[in-house]
Amino acid sequence: MSTSLADWQGVPAPTVQLLEGRFIRLEKLDPARHADGLWHALEGPGADPKLWDYLPYGPFSDRAAFDAWLNNHAQHNEPYFFSVIDRASGDVQGILSLMSIVPTHGRIEIGHVTFGAPMQRSPKSTEAVYLLAKHAFELGYRRLEWKCNNGNARSKYAAERLGFSFEGVFRQHMVVKGQNRDTAWYSMLDSEWPSIGAGFEQWLSEANQAGSGQLKSLAECRA
Repeated sequence: MSTSLADWQGVPAPTVQLLEGRFIRLEKLDPARHADGLWHALEGPGADPKLWDYLPYGPFSDRAAFDAWLNNHAQHNEPYFFSVIDRASGDVQGILSLMSIVPTHGRIEIGHVTFGAPMQRSPKSTEAVYLLAKHAFELGYRRLEWKCNNGNARSKYAAERLGFSFEGVFRQHMVVKGQNRDTAWYSMLDSEWPSIGAGFEQWLSEANQAGSGQLKSLAECRA
């Protein structure tokens, strides 16, 4: 059944410079302020050895190449990159973006998710996605996407945990690092966001915190 969009005028492209959360804040990527912290988080001692496995770039053994990669992204608004700042320590601990931005149709994607080890399996990683999703839907976007290599079990698990719906696999979608990539597609719609967003907020709330983690899972909070 189709829905009339006779009054649809499109939505603005993202221009926000700062999004504040409880555990983290997202700052528009600025290599002058963020490069040292990102290099330490993503390539320094204790970095996740699997971090770059399914990304089209990295790992970076050379700091100059890493800085050139950051500078290139900072100069463009598609993708629109953010650095993730831990509020307690002030450390830069990851990077992610809004991308595939199509204001005319109200379609946008969260991608290039690259979190250092201190962010993984923590409220900080969940809150980073929540802040971008919330902002996208507040701008009026109708569809939020998540895409990943179909072999990337961690990203597929994350998408489903975060409330995205699986839509299928695009076979032989890309060639990445000399290998075939089948791409798994996920989405979240504006009509679904009120309940999904409320679940995020309950999960992130102080009332749901315990010394060992969250009292309720994200799926339980959505239910």
